[in-house]
Amino acid sequence: MNFIRKIIENLSKEDELFFNELKKIIGFSPSNLSYYKKAFIHRSIKQVDKETGLPLNYERLEFLGDAMLSAVIAAFLFKEVPSGDEGYLTQMRSKIVSREHLNELGRDLDLLKFVKSTVAKSKFGENIHGNIFEALVGAIYLDKGYKQCNKFIEKKVIEPYIDVPKLEGKITSYKSLFIEWCQKHKKEFVFEVYADTGNDAIKHFSVKLFLDGKQISKGRATSKKKAEETASKRAYFAFQNEISNI
Repeated sequence: MNFIRKIIENLSKEDELFFNELKKIIGFSPSNLSYYKKAFIHRSIKQVDKETGLPLNYERLEFLGDAMLSAVIAAFLFKEVPSGDEGYLTQMRSKIVSREHLNELGRDLDLLKFVKSTVAKSKFGENIHGNIFEALVGAIYLDKGYKQCNKFIEKKVIEPYIDVPKLEGKITSYKSLFIEWCQKHKKEFVFEVYADTGNDAIKHFSVKLFLDGKQISKGRATSKKKAEETASKRAYFAFQNEISNI
């Protein structure tokens, strides 16, 4: 306790507030606050490390956190599902660490409030939530090591979110599933993509999905990939009985 008290005594009021808010989220007292502060610096600030002259933002920590999550989840699945082969385990891990799931984790922990950026938070895409969650995991690893990082992932990811039987039936990519169905049944499909700004400040893309020359669905999103996924999801539900049998 004396060690923690000394850390707090040397902090500015702003850092003390950050320390206390962070402690509530991660469940323990940070030892080196600088790692965690870096986990929430957006590249738009263009901050530079004074010693190395290198860019200072969360992206390197995001890379590290991604690797730590994959390792811990892989170990969990290896023990939890002894009958799972390599393909099954890889697929299940992909579902758990999918961008959609990581975004959900970041939102649930309300991590966006810590991000320092010159970009308005309303302008961020959905992936910012997952990115900073991964950066936070990376910071925990650097600060506390593998054991504490593993414990955090177990408490915040595995225990509250992972239900193996439910995950087995979860679809992570409607587009991949739709394409697989088309290829198996020798059906022709085309995604017709075009820019669609409409009245929105942010650029959007619209997609028309054709099956054997006939339009079957549409999708609209802030990226081509998301628009195609939306159109594919609608196509999946239109042909759910057929596609579910592949």
